[in-house]
Amino acid sequence: MNVTPVKEKVKASFLSVDFKREGIREVAEIMNGISRHTMKFAPWKEYAYMPHVSFSIGYSNDYIFLKYFVKEKEIRAQANQLQGSVWEDSCVEFFVSFDSGEKGYYNFEFNCFGNFLAAFGPSKTERQFLEKEVMKSIVTHASIIHHEDDDIQWELTAAIPVSSFVHSSINALQGTSCRANFYKCGDLLSDPHFVAWSNIESAAPNFHLPEYFGSVEF
Repeated sequence: MNVTPVKEKVKASFLSVDFKREGIREVAEIMNGISRHTMKFAPWKEYAYMPHVSFSIGYSNDYIFLKYFVKEKEIRAQANQLQGSVWEDSCVEFFVSFDSGEKGYYNFEFNCFGNFLAAFGPSKTERQFLEKEVMKSIVTHASIIHHEDDDIQWELTAAIPVSSFVHSSINALQGTSCRANFYKCGDLLSDPHFVAWSNIESAAPNFHLPEYFGSVEF
């Protein structure tokens, strides 16, 4: 795979937590206190609407933790089951590759109610959903914070166990790195948009381009 030079880098924060499913709200609070990173690219001019979106990323010995902070003019949440069409809703996404990305990359996509899909594969057209038991191990917490100046503010926290990366060989995260990108979209909103942390160059909207992934250090 031809990979362009990495433009965006982020350092994940180590969280000294012994995470259990019922502790997702506590993790959401902890994530408020670590560095936030803004998604500042809307790569396609015909989709110029730019909601304000930032994210924080942390990890423990057993989990990757994500928190997204979104402010947009409307929300949509029609996908209400695992592996539903969440990208059509108010959606935030995490694409990540390990092991040099030779086998493929994972995509985790969450709507504003915390429903999500997760898959693995080498390209947009070659995806394999993660098994149901793996999906059950992923924990989310979503909250609609408030309406302000006709905008809606919402947050999404996700705890993704290292064990869910079933197609990769990961012994421990600390001291390692991966390639990743973070996105916000809303394909069926009245003002569709496609926002990225690490910029993308393509003729049409497409998040499935790992050559534009940035770098995450653990």
